[in-house]
Amino acid sequence: MVTIPVGLFTATEEKEVHFNQLHKGCGARVKYQKTCPVHEKVLTADEIERGYEVSKGNYVVITDEDLENLPIPSKHVIEVTAFVKVGEIDPLYFDRPYYIQPREMGKKPLALLMRALTDKGVAALGKVALRNRETLCLIRVTEDALILELLHWPDEIRKPAELDVKKSDVDEKQLKMAESLIDLLADEFKPDEYHDEFREALKMKIEEKAEGHQAQPAPEAEPAKVIDLMEALRASVEAAKDARRKSS
Repeated sequence: MVTIPVGLFTATEEKEVHFNQLHKGCGARVKYQKTCPVHEKVLTADEIERGYEVSKGNYVVITDEDLENLPIPSKHVIEVTAFVKVGEIDPLYFDRPYYIQPREMGKKPLALLMRALTDKGVAALGKVALRNRETLCLIRVTEDALILELLHWPDEIRKPAELDVKKSDVDEKQLKMAESLIDLLADEFKPDEYHDEFREALKMKIEEKAEGHQAQPAPEAEPAKVIDLMEALRASVEAAKDARRKSS
């Protein structure tokens, strides 16, 4: 029965380097056009409508008005249905995060919600309709912000049984060595220590080619020739120990 007016803002931004497709012959940018094969003409946006194929070659047309009038309670609102522990949700369900920003009338009740969620150590589970589809969502507190996480529906998660994964017997000595390696590399999550080396190298390559320089290819690492798993684990443990000594 409590309504809080809010707005949603994407919490992440895409940093991937994007390319355009060019014609090899002249370097002109390739254009994509939507055409009608019956009338053999290029279509404008207002000449295109949304259709769902119900049988081969037969479509049902769905208009913006149809979508707007769908009888779902989550339309234009985030409907909270339960409060859950975040740790109970498998990370496979998480899709995309949004920041929740209150409107002027919603600042006080949103602050109350954030405090209540923090004190109880829970998140709000609910549903929301965005981009012409309804989805599960989770509202959780992070630092000084409120995050809305879009979640996948259970039937969108592929089951491990669909994969051809065969279980193998585990050697106890190898297991202890592997656990020792995990203990040596155990650390807190420090995201600022990680960066996208591929993107940085790609940007450098682009800059070099733009300036007319031909960059030398980077040497590739020699593939490991160790076949024995125990020997590989032992070498990894020694390398981890050496790295820890150097960093301390």
